[in-house]
Amino acid sequence: MKLHQLRYLVSVADNDLNITAAAKALHTSQPGVSKQLKMLEDELGFRIFVREGRALVRVTAPGEKVIARARHIVREIGNIRGLAAELRKDQEGSLSIATTHTQARYVLPPVLKRFRQQFPGVRLHLHQGTSEQIAEMVARDRVDFVIATGGAHLFPDLVRLPCYRWRRVVVVPAEHPLAAVQAPTLAQLAQHPIITYSFSFTGPSSLLDVFARAGETPNVALTAWDSDVIKEYIRAGLGVGILADVAVDPQQDADLRVRSAAHIFEPHTTWLGFRRGSLLRSFSYEFVAMVAPHLTRRRVQAVEDSDGQEAVDEEFAGVEIPFRR
Repeated sequence: MKLHQLRYLVSVADNDLNITAAAKALHTSQPGVSKQLKMLEDELGFRIFVREGRALVRVTAPGEKVIARARHIVREIGNIRGLAAELRKDQEGSLSIATTHTQARYVLPPVLKRFRQQFPGVRLHLHQGTSEQIAEMVARDRVDFVIATGGAHLFPDLVRLPCYRWRRVVVVPAEHPLAAVQAPTLAQLAQHPIITYSFSFTGPSSLLDVFARAGETPNVALTAWDSDVIKEYIRAGLGVGILADVAVDPQQDADLRVRSAAHIFEPHTTWLGFRRGSLLRSFSYEFVAMVAPHLTRRRVQAVEDSDGQEAVDEEFAGVEIPFRR
């Protein structure tokens, strides 16, 4: 069994069993990948893949277990290479970040600009997606850091560090009746069509829960993942927007009216996560501190090898998490 065979195996799994795509990602030939997979199966004594002709159609039950262990081995090889670079004090490498639209559009631009200025030799890769899509990237070891809000049940293997807090706000056109109301009530909101973020496919909606506890039924007319799309539909008069306050730009959104919803909705916490046991480079610690200054290298190192999220939460129990301004 050879290391490159395990790398080929993981790449094929990550490319939906498409050997041609895996070979391209590995900068090698398709026949070479096929040959090495066959040699690996022969050595193991069982099939990792079910085939139809030359095509791989699914992974066998034993194959799933082999791929999971191969991922761990390939990940540890990456950690060893990272350790060697860290000991050599290299300022080069790559950093892959998965996040949602709101973080990518409104929070990360100044952070990434500053990071690039300080570490020009580090290649940055920014991936945008829903919580479910990001969880899939994590499962396939395609990202170093996740920055998201909620969805904790999707990321059981990550160390999740609290970055900052934010609140929901009500956003309406200037001519809307609620524009004259500084702090709309749930009953008032329920009288109008609502436009807000798409609900998670796998978890409960905190927004709907708040209405339900108050005995109100919201008329959710439209949902979207993209804050900018939501604001365009608000401008079009399709409903009242309920957005994250960090997604409202005072200059670009000056035509809209923003009203407080702090008396209705509890604040949310955006977190930064990485796989438990990962080897973080010096520039990785710097990136974390740029996102959230209270996440110092000392604090991150104190929890990076924690047994579970409970230990992380205990470490930060007395730390005041700031609101994003």
